[in-house]
Amino acid sequence: MRTRRGAEERDHADRTVEGHGGTLAVAAARAHGIDTMFTLSGGHVLPLYDAAAGAAPPMRVVDVRHEQTAVFAAEATAKLTRRPGLAVLTAGPGVTNGISAVATAWFNGSPMLVLGGRAPAFRWGSGALQELDHPPLLAPITKRAATVHDTDRITAEVDAALTLANSPHRGPVFLDVPMDVLYDRAEVSLPDPTPPVPVLPDPDPVAEVADLLARAARPVLVLGQDVWIGGAEHAARRAAETMGIPVVANGMGRGVLPAGHPLLAGRARLTALGGADLVLVAGAPLDFRLGYGSFGGRGGGAPARVVHLTDAPAGPTAHAHCAMTLAADLTALFDALTAAWERVGRVGMYRIWAAHVRDAARTAAQSDAPLLGSPGRPIHPARVHGELLRRLDEDAVVIGDGGDFVSFAGKYIEPARPGGWLDAGPYGCLGTGLGYALGARLARPSAQVVLLLGDGAAGFSLMDVDTLVRHRLPVVLIVGNNGCWALEKHPMRMLYGHDVAADLTPGTRYDDVVRALGGAGETITRSERIGPALRRAFDSGVPYLLNVLTDPEAVYPRTTMGV
Repeated sequence: MRTRRGAEERDHADRTVEGHGGTLAVAAARAHGIDTMFTLSGGHVLPLYDAAAGAAPPMRVVDVRHEQTAVFAAEATAKLTRRPGLAVLTAGPGVTNGISAVATAWFNGSPMLVLGGRAPAFRWGSGALQELDHPPLLAPITKRAATVHDTDRITAEVDAALTLANSPHRGPVFLDVPMDVLYDRAEVSLPDPTPPVPVLPDPDPVAEVADLLARAARPVLVLGQDVWIGGAEHAARRAAETMGIPVVANGMGRGVLPAGHPLLAGRARLTALGGADLVLVAGAPLDFRLGYGSFGGRGGGAPARVVHLTDAPAGPTAHAHCAMTLAADLTALFDALTAAWERVGRVGMYRIWAAHVRDAARTAAQSDAPLLGSPGRPIHPARVHGELLRRLDEDAVVIGDGGDFVSFAGKYIEPARPGGWLDAGPYGCLGTGLGYALGARLARPSAQVVLLLGDGAAGFSLMDVDTLVRHRLPVVLIVGNNGCWALEKHPMRMLYGHDVAADLTPGTRYDDVVRALGGAGETITRSERIGPALRRAFDSGVPYLLNVLTDPEAVYPRTTMGV
């Protein structure tokens, strides 16, 4: 009896935390596996820095030059590690500077906690420095936005916030803490983190979906970000390969089927989705990227039936006309669907359809060759991606932040592994680049990290190269410098015959900016010099920017403007 009581007392002591509010918050975050805090220095949140430095082992603190970079970096960490990220923002403008980045995480379904400072409670309403009631601003773009009013509640609230952020459907949570509450001290018991309990699918609707598949002639499977971030990539690949269904990958669903896989329909996306009679959309919203859930009808055929597979009941998109919607743990859902299909389907039943899509993808890939190897000047943006493709390792992380330059990359660059592609997602917020690169370099320390920037996007975050330099985080940055906002310039010309507010200074030396901040780089004006410059960049061991002067008249042939 004494032995058991002694063990219980030791366990209680191990779970007891005493200190100021920063200590309590950091202890709760560490219990959830968080090892990095992204922030920009602010007096309202100093206890959090003190706690991170004093933790055993210390929590890494990465300080940036703009608060949006801190939040984007935390989101990239969440995307790549599939654990919640952590950003700490000081009160008032610190929080509001991060709002676009929080909105991006909301639309992407990325789990993260944003801890905000807040003017002291005892002064509230008196006009203290940076006094602002943040939660009403954050409520529409978070799973929860609240103020922690008592020091002894900080640990429990942080624990609950991280649990909520990481529960399907995942997303950001915001908490702010008044300055006096955060600086005060308390002794509390540290909660045990509670992992989300997977929701298993109902077998009856799964059987109905399998029956729809068995009666379909031209099915397509669409894989979105939630497939990756929910850890369902292996089950999704098993399902696709067992059934022999062509796959279209969206966002971080890219790489679930690696580049070159015979079922991957990326280069035949229009053929697959336009010719389908049944489309299963898994882990992605039915938004503008997927034609708002309208598929089929190509060549005068009937519209495709749509089945929406989501990780939580809030996932289905209300505007779309779906034959069925199923919400459950995506791994369990894919495995159940595979087993149900094996009872009603037969091997090779979609062979002709899959071969048709594969032939279309092969033809498209062959037609890519002239652009990917295009010579001369000005440089076609596709040539940049052609050179990059030959030099990417299998575990490389490629990040896109921009308009047309990144659209070309999305068309030609297919990851070899899941978790190898990051873009802004459906919210379309420019400025993600440096934060995503920062998070990616820390999450994948041995991998190539390549950031593709439009010259417009570069203006949002390039100063945070200083952060990469100070923290010794080498990243290869490539700017497609066409001297304009191409995504707006060409449509405006088409609509009105002229363009306004669409030009940037031609030939701006973004590489000089990086050199001034302690990195390295060069400007490239001839296509044959791209390859050797990439080798120098990868070998440099520092943030290295290739400023590639690209053709302003090379317009990406997009099929939607997102409206």
